[in-house]
Amino acid sequence: MSTWILLRGLTREQGHWGDFVPQLKAALPAEATLLTPDLPGNGVLHQQTSPSRVEDMVEAVRGELRDQGYEPPYSVVAMSLGAMVTVAWAHAYPQELSRCVLINTSLRPFSPFWHRLQARNYPTIFRLLLSGASAEQWEGAILTMTTRMPAAPALILQHWLDLRARRPVSTANGLRQLWAATRYRAPRDKPPVPMLVLNGLGDQLVSPACSAELARRWQLPLLRHPTAGHDLPLDAAPWVVAQIQSWLQAPQSAKTALPALTPNPGQ
Repeated sequence: MSTWILLRGLTREQGHWGDFVPQLKAALPAEATLLTPDLPGNGVLHQQTSPSRVEDMVEAVRGELRDQGYEPPYSVVAMSLGAMVTVAWAHAYPQELSRCVLINTSLRPFSPFWHRLQARNYPTIFRLLLSGASAEQWEGAILTMTTRMPAAPALILQHWLDLRARRPVSTANGLRQLWAATRYRAPRDKPPVPMLVLNGLGDQLVSPACSAELARRWQLPLLRHPTAGHDLPLDAAPWVVAQIQSWLQAPQSAKTALPALTPNPGQ
């Protein structure tokens, strides 16, 4: 039996995976277990204090899985901050991870800060912070910054607002997560775990150059969707699932190094 872990990004929670979870579950072997743990401060753990270090987030996730009775090794699909947590996990405890899929992430020391958060977003973020914006304004801005082609944006926005109302992330926890992401520094050498990098070339939050540079430095397979945004599982869930399936079926040598490819979106 294989155990798959899905990790979300900054201030996001398990509910933000949406339809991606059942689609990935349907594509995995029937005996596979799929889990969506939240980082401390998010989702069902929103009343906890978010760690200010990515390494401490790793320990929190490991402890949560251990307490629930799930033993390694795990396969991980993670995006953004969740992917940073996954890299730190693979570096500290490589024996616990069978494989990792890293989606639209960015890492020091490989990418500069203006690529890790594109400058076009600075005015929006500062305006929201200084204006005492409403929940709807915040979630609407996040939707605009992170997606390019959601099928039903009004329904998605309402779902996100419902999540925020039920399990709000405090401003302090959001800032602690941002601080953790900002100062985390990845190892220069690739951790000894098979990794796949997925990227949306329409990402307007994090420059696609970040994924490309990580893949180049660590000689990882990189697959790029030509139009999807930062929230790749929301914009192109069938495509993400198809790339994971293909990677799993590839020869072992292909899981460690492949040239960058941009396949047909195939949605």
